[in-house]
Amino acid sequence: MSAPHKPRKRFGQNFLVDQQIIGQIVSAIGPGQEDNLIEIGPGMAAITEHLVKHCPSMTLLELDRDLIDYLQQKFQDYPALTIRSGDALQTDFAQFYDGRKLRLVGNLPYNISTPLLFHLLNVRERIKDMHFMLQREVVDRLGAIPGDKSYGRLSVMIQYHCRVMPLIPVPPTSFRPAPKVQSAVVRLTPHIELPYPADDHNLLRQVVNLSFQQRRKTLKNCLNHFAEYLPDLGDNIDLTRRPEQLTVKEFVDLSNSINRSISIAK
Repeated sequence: MSAPHKPRKRFGQNFLVDQQIIGQIVSAIGPGQEDNLIEIGPGMAAITEHLVKHCPSMTLLELDRDLIDYLQQKFQDYPALTIRSGDALQTDFAQFYDGRKLRLVGNLPYNISTPLLFHLLNVRERIKDMHFMLQREVVDRLGAIPGDKSYGRLSVMIQYHCRVMPLIPVPPTSFRPAPKVQSAVVRLTPHIELPYPADDHNLLRQVVNLSFQQRRKTLKNCLNHFAEYLPDLGDNIDLTRRPEQLTVKEFVDLSNSINRSISIAK
């Protein structure tokens, strides 16, 4: 086995070393032999070495090429395990779908966590669940409710697509090197059927994005881009409210109302 790998700052590497936390994570995931399990950024394989005992055919996706040889050596007795070199943000995860929905796992670098979550939503229909280690602040945003200071674009769009369940708080001392922030593990389970379907998903995304760019302003001021359609919304949508006050359902209702107004105007 090669010498221990030195964590690289440019890859945002903080390796998990706390065996008690690792055990809790593996238990929360509950890996099975027939799972289509994919680990993003296995690093030094602290979690992997436990997961592979339950799911020998799992797939590892690692960006740091220097770790590929290490992983190949470490898991040479698991011929069904697949190691892929690549950037998760550039990876089409639909390629891993083989009739079995994906189960995604990862200790995600803080600098890519939000864009990666949005990237994965593109294939949510093919994902069974996701268990990710994230910055605690991000986990708080994922599960935030209207009125919370953490409630925003990420909260609305993730909750639109997934059920969010924070699972395990993880202190900095559980990593090498220790990050300067608190972490947490969260489970995201894509809805089989959307509770509140948007007529136009791209329009919903645009409405939510515009709304939270100026979260302290009223919806009427935030949605200037759609000003010509707002008078047609009637009394069902109170445009004097602020974005942080709306539920996911209300954002969908607002988006659908704008969509209907646009269709009528054409």
